[in-house]
Amino acid sequence: MAIEVGQEAPDFNLRSHNGNEVRLSEFRGKQNVVVVFYPFTFTGVCQGELCSLRDNPGAFDTAEAQVLAISCDSTFAQSEWATQQGYHFPLLSDFWPHGAVSTAYGVFDDKLGCATRATFVIDKQGMVTDVLSSPNLGTPREKAAYDAALAKLA
Repeated sequence: MAIEVGQEAPDFNLRSHNGNEVRLSEFRGKQNVVVVFYPFTFTGVCQGELCSLRDNPGAFDTAEAQVLAISCDSTFAQSEWATQQGYHFPLLSDFWPHGAVSTAYGVFDDKLGCATRATFVIDKQGMVTDVLSSPNLGTPREKAAYDAALAKLA
């Protein structure tokens, strides 16, 4: 079952594309966080979504929100993709144990072996304030939905 608005976000500790460990709880009391689960590195819809986040940082800055993008891909693949696309936010690997964080958030697709397209907006107290999702892997999340969710934090 997916994590819902009003619930505490499950903590995690994942390695980023640049080799650093990132723990969600380290942001608590300091910064809002937008956890963006995406299915696959090097795919068109995922690239379009993450490039949109990269190219429109204003709403995230205003809301004092850090983007953390998570997929079940390896850090090696994510590192290459981040370099090619110039992503300035961490890409986190939920590779091993495979999909453990995606499963904790209720967004792991067992049949495809990947996270579904879901975003959890988390306030400074660690509570989920909004959840954005797509009906399928081929449908991107809308920028307007991000803007509305972030406006609640500002």
